Amino acid sequence: VQLVESGGGLVQPGGSLRLSCAASDNIYSYLMAWFRQAPGKEREGVANIGANGHITYAEFLKGRFTISRDNDLRTMSLQMNSLEPEDSAMYYCALSRRYYMGDTLRTADFDSWGQGTQVTVSS
Repeated sequence: VQLVESGGGLVQPGGSLRLSCAASDNIYSYLMAWFRQAPGKEREGVANIGANGHITYAEFLKGRFTISRDNDLRTMSLQMNSLEPEDSAMYYCALSRRYYMGDTLRTADFDSWGQGTQVTVSS
C-alpha cells in the first residue's frame, strides 16, 4: 500500500491545520497512524486509529488533535488545533498490516510509510 500525505504548511501559533493521507489500496483491515519527526529528534507516534475506529493518542497532545479515517475513500486525517511551535515537524502517515487495532505507537509496528508533509508553526 502506498501512502501520500498532504495538508502541511506554515501556520501561526494557536492556528489549525488538517493533514490528509491517501492510500493506494484498501485499508479496511489495518491499523493506521500519524507520526512526526522534528530535526534532530526521533520519530514519535502522534495518534493511531484501528480498523474498527478505536483511537489512541499520544499523551503530549492534551486533546488538541483529532484523528479520523474513511475506509471507503481510503483516507485518514489529522485535525490539529491550538498548534504550538513544538508541533513543528515532518508528519508521516503509516499503516500496519500486523495489527487490526491496538495502542501501539511504535514505529517498528508499522510497515508502510508515506513521504511526509512538513508542518511549521511560527509567527
